[in-house]
Amino acid sequence: MRPTARIIRTSAGLVAAALLALTACSPSGSGSPGAAEPGGSTEASAPASLPYDVRPLLRPDKKYFGVAVDKAPHSMAPVEKYAGMTGKQPNLVAYYAEWGAGFDASGVRKAWQSGALTLMSWEPFHISLADIAAGEDDDYIKEYATAVRKLNLPVVLDFADEFNGNWENWGTKHVTAAEFVAAWRHIHDVFADVGAANAIWAWSPNVINPVQQVKLKPYYPGDGYVDWVGMIGYFTLQSDNAFDSIFGPTMRQVRTFSKKPFIIVETAAEPGERRRADVRNLFEGVAADDDLLGFVWFDYRKRADWRLKVSPLALAEFKRLAADDRFGFDVRKP
Repeated sequence: MRPTARIIRTSAGLVAAALLALTACSPSGSGSPGAAEPGGSTEASAPASLPYDVRPLLRPDKKYFGVAVDKAPHSMAPVEKYAGMTGKQPNLVAYYAEWGAGFDASGVRKAWQSGALTLMSWEPFHISLADIAAGEDDDYIKEYATAVRKLNLPVVLDFADEFNGNWENWGTKHVTAAEFVAAWRHIHDVFADVGAANAIWAWSPNVINPVQQVKLKPYYPGDGYVDWVGMIGYFTLQSDNAFDSIFGPTMRQVRTFSKKPFIIVETAAEPGERRRADVRNLFEGVAADDDLLGFVWFDYRKRADWRLKVSPLALAEFKRLAADDRFGFDVRKP
């Protein structure tokens, strides 16, 4: 469960249009080979361009070293400050966007130019998933997908995460598993129709510990609609801080129906005497599993202060472990 208020980023005036081909994880599972030049301008895109080949980014040899920090990626200054603090440049930058906001092509481009992939958490606060599945907002989805296609740089889409919890508008109190799957597949299919092959799709439940009665399989859209299994889970003072205690049950349940790689799309450790050990458990847990692609640290002050800078000993441990060459790589050269 995200132990914070939601952070919403809107980016008006950033929607664009162009032409490319299929999607990264079409139901057939076949990506298109070839790619535009990394960092190429949006204006340079042409109808004859091949879609960016995201396949090397789906299972890279090294780990993603990610961060979610206020104002990024529209401004990369906070990311640079975080890099200076931790001693390593993040290569995955997460942000939160409300359904209805425009695609932040400028931010995605800025992140890419720094060697980072952007992960966008798309949050449908003011529309029902049933309406999305029924095509009620197709004009918006097509506009968004066309902007993603025109940019022709990889972007990770994380739609309606924490769907297995009861605390979100799109959670179990309001939405059935069938409605969630129908909405996810519909959005994916619109992206496919538009040709936005540069989208990477991250299906991201909350870790199952607080909602063990909710089974994940009914919410799974299918391997043809998913590239990564994301997870959201925090190290809190009220829980066992072993890595396997937090993430293991979710991973084992997912493995009963999918072999897609895992990535922790949001995590942090609550400040306190245990924080240094929590940081060590996070790095060691991710490093030990070849099927776990990396993590995104939620560096915000929301209810609790999840920022690393408030805990000097934990920050020192984080910096020491981040120096491991297994973490971080330039996404333009996977």
